[in-house]
Amino acid sequence: MKEPAGRPESRRAANARKRISRRPSRLGTPAGSTAKPDRVNDPDAGFSGLLRGVWRRASEAEDPRAALDVLLTLDGHVPADVPLRALNRAQQAALLALFGLSWHDPDHLGDSPADPPGARAAAPAPYRPSARPAFLGEIGLTTSGRIALRTPGARPLDPRDLVGGVLRVPYDRAALAAYRRELERARQHSADSVADCRSWLAGQGPRGRAALVDQAREAALRTAPFVLHQEDTQYTNFRGQNTLTGKTLWPGHPDCALSALQDLPFDLWSDQDVQLVVCLTLLIHSAGFGRIEEANGTQLTVDHVAYTLERARRAYNAVPGPEPVPAAASRRVADLDRLAVALRERRLKLGGRAQLYREIHGVLMHKVERVAAPAGPAAKAREDAVAERLRARLPLAGGTLAELGREVAAAPGWLAQPHAAFGTGLESLVYETVAATVDAFGADFAMSRGMRSLPNLVRALRGASWAEICDWDITHFFCCVVPRPAAAAHFGGSEAALADAAWAMSSRMQYNSWHFVAGNLPRVPEVVARDHFVPPLIPDVAFFSDQHHHGHVSNNVRFSLRSPQPVEVDGRRFDGFMDLRLLRCAGDPFGEQDLLAAHRVSGFIARATSLAAGLVAAGTDLEVTAFDAGWHWSAVTGRGPASAAGPERRAS
Repeated sequence: MKEPAGRPESRRAANARKRISRRPSRLGTPAGSTAKPDRVNDPDAGFSGLLRGVWRRASEAEDPRAALDVLLTLDGHVPADVPLRALNRAQQAALLALFGLSWHDPDHLGDSPADPPGARAAAPAPYRPSARPAFLGEIGLTTSGRIALRTPGARPLDPRDLVGGVLRVPYDRAALAAYRRELERARQHSADSVADCRSWLAGQGPRGRAALVDQAREAALRTAPFVLHQEDTQYTNFRGQNTLTGKTLWPGHPDCALSALQDLPFDLWSDQDVQLVVCLTLLIHSAGFGRIEEANGTQLTVDHVAYTLERARRAYNAVPGPEPVPAAASRRVADLDRLAVALRERRLKLGGRAQLYREIHGVLMHKVERVAAPAGPAAKAREDAVAERLRARLPLAGGTLAELGREVAAAPGWLAQPHAAFGTGLESLVYETVAATVDAFGADFAMSRGMRSLPNLVRALRGASWAEICDWDITHFFCCVVPRPAAAAHFGGSEAALADAAWAMSSRMQYNSWHFVAGNLPRVPEVVARDHFVPPLIPDVAFFSDQHHHGHVSNNVRFSLRSPQPVEVDGRRFDGFMDLRLLRCAGDPFGEQDLLAAHRVSGFIARATSLAAGLVAAGTDLEVTAFDAGWHWSAVTGRGPASAAGPERRAS
């Protein structure tokens, strides 16, 4: 029954509306009414399937060393140093003794003045086993993607934790002696490092330590999930047994390792928890909460953090400009903290001089901050292709994206007026830019998100209605998704399935807008209580993202590129208000030049959005009504609304 005009929607009506499918191919029909799913994921899709394939390849290798090469890169899916950095002390000692392998880069990235003299023994020559081993070790692959090693004196690996069986690795007496020396050195070094961490934390005093714990807990709550290791202790807010605040454990939950420290006397803190707090503090001091994700999947020790900071120092110093940041005087926490603070200051000065971005290795969720090289011919070709289409489709003239942006700024009024098939020029600009991008970059999908009602946002900002903004659900946001028609090949050749996938992505991106917007508001109680992440500031490029996230697995999101941008609304800067994303379901990943070009394209959309917000602030009405489920159905299939399409709409 239709609700009378002007009356708020009843709970019954709201629940009835929610039971209607919003999937484009079933729009308007009861949700969950089919006898079976339209599509069932391949059993080899996702992380578990990848690990089974990796173990098969490793098992077929000619010797343990060759097998290790397969395992360390997960058969070419991650950089080898990430799994190496996940090993505990005994495992690291074993690989050094057997194969001369260390998690330091080949150019000895960690061997800077930050290394105390004699901190690392020279690696022995690659091991060649004798005919009579003194000990028979084991190598396996765990269901979490880590390499497992049975080291001398340890029990056999537990088959319940492994993807397959084990590979036997013989140790001769020389290898055992090398293992014993390296393990003793590592244990002593670790003990010295823990003592230094305790001393530094003691110097912070009770209030200082409490502030650091609160900061670390807030970081865990406001960033993407991560998995960190302290020897065999795991700290995570990602699936399984959570030990940190996140989606599963609410702030203050007794199972959260950080919350458990809140009232615990300092002398009762475990060595692992001491290192956790110190290392998270150093990472946060160097670049904010996002730096923690650069430790994802690795051991969280002072040595590993020093490695990350030194890598950042070298990258920042390679950018011409201010005085270079000196290396840490040692690996003592106080020296590393001074380095972290200096890096954060230098990082802020890089804007305009170089473009920072992050590589995301989706298999292990590991991220690496990079400094991009200057844009070259490949980036310019992408930009020029986008600009050419925009000149043909929009009331703009200009040879480059920058010139097109200046044209919009000179006369932005058309953004609030109908244009082409859209109710506003802003909607037309968003669609045409996204459509141009999917072609120019050879993507399977391109998309851009934003907020539907800028007038409502301006009104709420002027009224300081922070609770109201936090209460808006995902339908207050939009995302325009444009697939390449040929991408239907990844969805059984079905246009309907392609439209459904596009809408699934659009819905998820609406959630992302919802999840970021509160991070731009004052920290009043309603905002603090609202689930949100820190808005993204720099672009990223991701490899093999079709592993963990269920939506990525289902919709074949293998390679992606994201370019977030800030938008100014009535004098307030909203970081991550919009972004441009590109996806490929197969083929080659996106590269650095693709990222640089995409970041300029997203900047063009963001500038237009800020100009539209300026019109609204001056009294112009502007609402985004396109890009709902019905729009995606029509845009992808070329047919009318699915609710009137008859049985064919179930082709997916």
